[in-house]
Amino acid sequence: MGKPAAETGAPMFKRLSLIGLGLIGSSISHAARRAGLVGDIVGCALTSGEREQAEALGLVSKAYADPADAVKGADLVILCTPVGAFRHVAEAIAPHLEKGAILSDVGSVKAAAVRDIAASLPEGVHFIAGHPIAGTEQSGPDAGFAELFDGRWCILTPDADADAQALSKLKTFWERLGSHVEIMSPEHHDLVLAITSHVPHLIAYNIVNTASHLERVTDSEVIKFSAAGFRDFTRIAASDPVMWRDVFLNNKEAVLEMLGRFSEDLVTLQRAIRFGDGKTLEKLFADARTVRRGIIQASQDTAEPDFGRRTGRGVKPSSG
Repeated sequence: MGKPAAETGAPMFKRLSLIGLGLIGSSISHAARRAGLVGDIVGCALTSGEREQAEALGLVSKAYADPADAVKGADLVILCTPVGAFRHVAEAIAPHLEKGAILSDVGSVKAAAVRDIAASLPEGVHFIAGHPIAGTEQSGPDAGFAELFDGRWCILTPDADADAQALSKLKTFWERLGSHVEIMSPEHHDLVLAITSHVPHLIAYNIVNTASHLERVTDSEVIKFSAAGFRDFTRIAASDPVMWRDVFLNNKEAVLEMLGRFSEDLVTLQRAIRFGDGKTLEKLFADARTVRRGIIQASQDTAEPDFGRRTGRGVKPSSG
């Protein structure tokens, strides 16, 4: 597990700026305050309702409409917007970033993040892309909770010439939020996440839509008789459509590669069913079961009954 408990001493950062105050941004605020990591937290949100809610919940001391205002005086800035907004946000905040500040993000795609953010930044700002592998299908300032990152993984994808001290500090920050931290290249991250997160979400969206379009099965029957498998697909498919639109548009090569492999394996299952090859079906199912057991043993899920997928605080975290 990571380190969820607060640690004493001076804050790591004087001011944290969160550009985007949805599930991940609000959870970072909760976890950072729990661990005493920052002196002040400010943020930016598009709508007045979100800004008012974030301030009322105590997520930030001030929520700004303009990201340029939100980053002034901040020594840690984390972009928590959809990936498709990164280029615009980076261009807007670049002239206002503090010299020596660390800039990071939480996007599910990393090669595109590096491409769209790094080009705009002035010298003296340390950009280190990141991705916490945690989330739920909920969104908005009230969706976050401090425990979201506990025992989960956060992947950092620094450039080869990234400042070592800044990287170490950001790594420690995520560890104190409760996460394990892994470092890899942006390209490898995108390939790994294509199969562990992106393609599963695509399948979930597709199978839910397929069920809703069946002419011989009514919508009410789909809802009323949802078994555990379909119910879990609908949970994943409830995720933010804007965020996932941007994920697939910005990680198309890796997703298409994994979809090709998935399609080939699906044909193997199809042939086994058609020709009554029970031996092949049982072996494939047993292999998959072994992977599931490995996920439980790695504490990335539990074997407890999953109806409702609830933990002590909220919905069971899923990869994003």
